[in-house]
Amino acid sequence: MTQFQPKTFLITGVSSGFGQAFAAAALADGHSVFGTVRTASSKVAFENTAPGRARAVVLDVTDFDAIHTTIPKLVQEHGQIDVLVNNAGYGHEGTLEESGLSEMQRQFDVNVFGAVAMIKAVLPSMRTRRSGHIINITSMGGFITMPGIAYYCGSKFALEGISEVLGKEVAGFGIKVTAVAPGSFRTDWAGRSMVRSDRTIEDYDSLFDPIRQARQTKSGTQAGDPAKAAQALLAIVVHPSPPAHLLLGKDALELVRSKIKAMTNEIDAWETLTRSTDYE
Repeated sequence: MTQFQPKTFLITGVSSGFGQAFAAAALADGHSVFGTVRTASSKVAFENTAPGRARAVVLDVTDFDAIHTTIPKLVQEHGQIDVLVNNAGYGHEGTLEESGLSEMQRQFDVNVFGAVAMIKAVLPSMRTRRSGHIINITSMGGFITMPGIAYYCGSKFALEGISEVLGKEVAGFGIKVTAVAPGSFRTDWAGRSMVRSDRTIEDYDSLFDPIRQARQTKSGTQAGDPAKAAQALLAIVVHPSPPAHLLLGKDALELVRSKIKAMTNEIDAWETLTRSTDYE
């Protein structure tokens, strides 16, 4: 029987949603967790969940300079980080034409640049130690798309690609990288955490208004259970060969498989034109 080896997790955004569920599951299993929070009161609340093993850092993942100094100091003072879980993120909803570029920049700052900044902060110590696991929480929206979430899907497509490349770069150092892509789960993603651009162009009414309404109505009744997602995360953390990509939820599985099938059919249909562009 394999002896239990407690790990130290660093999880961003532990005050709610997936981050809260991931932290609770890791702590319940006997691990230690550093969690990032946004306020001093959230820090106190998190640390009270498991005194001595739950420790919080007040940190905004878009404060890249603070990440650069705070996380290495954390490692130096408290020891190694075995598992980084880049969970902090949010959804932006709005048609591309109606959504400002500043909204896109903010979406990418949180969902992409913040995650990369965290990776860069822990990677030197993991590389030196020749071990570690980096888990980036992406979305089925990193594989499939739907009208009205272009900025969100763009950020998750980006993080999926970055995760895959990083995994190839650090495999020789004993570091594992997994992009975890949830489907629809009962978090606040589609509720209070969603940033919604104002509607301004009538031409999009018939396409987008029903989608926005359906998403708001569905919030809180999604099929996915965050606690079960947390158990899936713990399963890959202890697995000797974790996947590079992991879908969570039946909806994610079905929708991504349909996307792959449709994409394969389109590639096949246009194969002749594709092959025609090479030198003879």
